Amino acid sequence: MKVILLQDVKSLGKKDEIVEVNEGYARNFILKKKLGVEATGANLNDIKLKKANDDKMAAQRLKDAQELSKKLEDLTVVCSIKVGKDGRSFGSVSSKEIADKAKEQFDIDIDKKKIVLDEPIKALGDYKVTVKLHPNVSAKLGVKVEEE
Repeated sequence: MKVILLQDVKSLGKKDEIVEVNEGYARNFILKKKLGVEATGANLNDIKLKKANDDKMAAQRLKDAQELSKKLEDLTVVCSIKVGKDGRSFGSVSSKEIADKAKEQFDIDIDKKKIVLDEPIKALGDYKVTVKLHPNVSAKLGVKVEEE
């Protein structure tokens, strides 16, 4: 019996795969636990439409990430930190602060987890920070750190 998997099943296959299994296994385990559905014409068509929609959505997300990347390349986020008399900084600028300032200054939502900082910025000056917008798209966002 052919079955379309609705979830990953260990040692059988991944989600949306069509697999051949024994009828008893299909009826008593796969179908009963709603891990899959019988591979009928209607179900096969539904899977095909779902895959086409998923591909379209993935292409749209890639396009949106590329547009945001171009927009971020031209921007510079201004952050401020406290500095002592001798020029030493108190604290640092983290990815959360950069994301908050981008939202505040340019009304752009950037997830703080997507901002790549090897270590927090602890000195005054201009920096280029990498923002991973998509697995295939990253942008360099300018960050200017000023004295508070």
